[in-house]
Amino acid sequence: MQDLSQQLDFILELDKLKAIYRKALIKTDNNRYENSAEHSWHISLTAHVLAPYAEASVDISRVCLMLLIHDIVEIDAGDTFAFDHHAILGQQSDKETAAAKRIFGLLPEPHKSKFIDLWHEFEDAATADAQFAKAMDRILPLIQNMQNDGGSWAQNQVLKHQVIQRNKYLETSAPKLWTYVLGQIDIATEKGWLRVV
Repeated sequence: MQDLSQQLDFILELDKLKAIYRKALIKTDNNRYENSAEHSWHISLTAHVLAPYAEASVDISRVCLMLLIHDIVEIDAGDTFAFDHHAILGQQSDKETAAAKRIFGLLPEPHKSKFIDLWHEFEDAATADAQFAKAMDRILPLIQNMQNDGGSWAQNQVLKHQVIQRNKYLETSAPKLWTYVLGQIDIATEKGWLRVV
């Protein structure tokens, strides 16, 4: 019963992710801000749908589990805007590492170690599974911004080169999607949704 108590504590803790808001705008809901729990669900399904574009063989179950847990640390660390100042983004890493230790530490073994290891694998992006997961985490906001007249890009005056750099994981993990993304970035730039300088 001790394991069940710990598991339930973790499950209840996850509910807090619904209160962490991102800079992504949800066009279909009056352009309100997306929360991190919605984002995790959406990119997990995106990964399933776009899995045929993965260049390397990936274990889509592992990819989706990474995507479902990768932002849980935001419960403690909060979300940072992907295109924020380097100093702010640099501080986030330590906060997220501490958050991973605390939140995944609510679980009994072996789940605790499994989730911490998967979270680190996603962060390090050294495996094919993690690189594809990172690519999915990057492409979905691009898709959302494109269908919303630039969305958070336009609102925050994001630069073209920043979006290209942000989506670089696609270049090797899903080259066909990379080509698509570059075309979308060009369209966004032509429309003035992304700045050149």
